[in-house]
Amino acid sequence: MNKRIGSIYQQHFFLTAGMILLAFAMLGVSFMVLTYRYAIRENKDSMYNSATYISNIIGIFLDEGMELGDKQLTGNLAYVTSVPDVDVLICLPDGQVVYSYDGDQSGDELKNDTVSQSVLEETLGGDSGYQGMSDLGVYDSSKFAVGAPVVVRDQLSGFVFVTSSTENLTSLWRTFGVVFSVTAVVVLLFAFLSSFFTTRQQARPLREMTEVVNRFGMGEYDQRVQDYHRRDEIGQLATAFNTMADSIASAEGRRQEFVANISHELKTPMTTIAGFSDGILDGTIPPEKQKECLQVISDETRRLSRLVRRMLDMSQLSAKEQSDLCQSQFNGVETFAQVLISLERKITSRGLDVDVNFPDQDVMVWGDPDSITQVCYNLMDNAIKFATPGTAIGVSIVPKGNKAWFSVRNTGETIPPEELNMIFDRFHKSDRSRSLDKEGVGLGLYIVKTILNNHKETITVTSENGVTEFRFSLTLAE
Repeated sequence: MNKRIGSIYQQHFFLTAGMILLAFAMLGVSFMVLTYRYAIRENKDSMYNSATYISNIIGIFLDEGMELGDKQLTGNLAYVTSVPDVDVLICLPDGQVVYSYDGDQSGDELKNDTVSQSVLEETLGGDSGYQGMSDLGVYDSSKFAVGAPVVVRDQLSGFVFVTSSTENLTSLWRTFGVVFSVTAVVVLLFAFLSSFFTTRQQARPLREMTEVVNRFGMGEYDQRVQDYHRRDEIGQLATAFNTMADSIASAEGRRQEFVANISHELKTPMTTIAGFSDGILDGTIPPEKQKECLQVISDETRRLSRLVRRMLDMSQLSAKEQSDLCQSQFNGVETFAQVLISLERKITSRGLDVDVNFPDQDVMVWGDPDSITQVCYNLMDNAIKFATPGTAIGVSIVPKGNKAWFSVRNTGETIPPEELNMIFDRFHKSDRSRSLDKEGVGLGLYIVKTILNNHKETITVTSENGVTEFRFSLTLAE
């Protein structure tokens, strides 16, 4: 479980961190490109303005009769060329440097050096003079340089170059990089904390669910997941688990009840069979009573056989619950009539009459013919066993709407109201005091209910003033 929590946390955190890093990277690259271009353009315009300004001032001095190499001119240039963060270089038309200013002071260290001829040609040929990265042929390293020609009375008198170190631009990038890094760390730290607490809130109920599931798997069927009052998937999972747990616990309760009922139903006939058999074998039962005892053994054996058959029927019904019933159209009147014919001897032996109320025409219904035949047989057999001798059993089929309603009615003892809700339970007998005298084992009505549930149909029972009536529905085929 801990590994799983770590996995959830890592997935959540890395996904969040990756999205934030990607967003920051895209914004950072875009901003750096835009700021770089803007800084280059602003720096270039500023340097070009400085170069043209110095060029114009020099042109004025030269127009007054001074020359580029005069000390008087260079002395005046010390004030003109004091432009922050840039260096100034002045050279003759042939490229020979006559003046340089490094931002702090003027110097002669570049005198007698010559500016590259290609730079001079490009300065004269360009609409905006020279602009680009170059060492101009006089510096040890490349600088960003902007050049402008000095023209006096339409005559080329020299060149002015304003240069700037790339350090100014890289310092801007370094500053931005520091701000970006600090911001990214703060945001990632916030993402880490929020992801940690969010994931822990998600993992805590999952961990508790795992503990409950493990205990539930050990047979503690009363265990339930806490209601977290959440509407997300975790809340839905908790609700689904509790629903499943209720269903399993109910099924386990029915299984235990089923085992207990089976044990009870098997114990009585087996005890009877063993007692009479031992009595015959050891001579306890006299010979004149052995035939009677053997008849009891035979009856109990048949009773066990009926119980086994019912159990097989229940097994088949359980298998049908897992698959669709093979439903088809069949005549409900004909099916019920065949059941009455098969039970005619049993009805006669009990001294009963049958009051039949069937429609004149066929009643075509949907269902599994064999299963519905079993439903009719079980209901009729149950009515015959509990009917008072000399009374009549009422049988009817009434089409109504899109349903056909089948009814079986008998007259006998009234079923208590508190037992009506349990009459379709497995092994339930409404007449427990006479259960040993009856042929049933308490599974007939349970099978009826299960078959009709599989057909998605309903069955009801009423019992008043000695009249008990079972009524179920089937869907009309027409």
